[in-house]
Amino acid sequence: MLSFMRQATRIIGFLFLATLIVTPLLQIVMRGIFNVPMAGAEELARYFLICMTFLGGAYVTWQGGQIRMEEVQGMLPERPRWLLQLLIELSGVIFFAYMSVAAFVSISNNLSNQTATLEMPFWLFMGPMAVGMALLSIETFAQFIRTLRNRKADEKSTTLT
Repeated sequence: MLSFMRQATRIIGFLFLATLIVTPLLQIVMRGIFNVPMAGAEELARYFLICMTFLGGAYVTWQGGQIRMEEVQGMLPERPRWLLQLLIELSGVIFFAYMSVAAFVSISNNLSNQTATLEMPFWLFMGPMAVGMALLSIETFAQFIRTLRNRKADEKSTTLT
């Protein structure tokens, strides 16, 4: 199930990246060639960026792409580094779960509202955050379980790609 979630978030992230690229391109073509601007194109592109960021966060976490202070952690002895990594991952699980619940509560309290420019339903606007935070809490929990089972901290190294 976890591998399906990872693959789905990767594909969805790529789709939102494509729409994020195509939307401004269409705006340029419509305005520059046909002299007819697309109403709300900037807001729509911003929405696609939000979707890509929140929904792709879990996949980025699985790939180890989140910002970490590995240099500082690498200077610690093995046991304290493992405990610190467990603390960081558990804190992440709690934070992401809290944010997900808060987003779902906010959505449920604003079901009849909509955004100003695009008149998008509030649940659709806030949905990526709610789902993305839930996926991040699941992925971070999986990382926590993996670290707990390994009984040692991850090797710390900086990789530039």
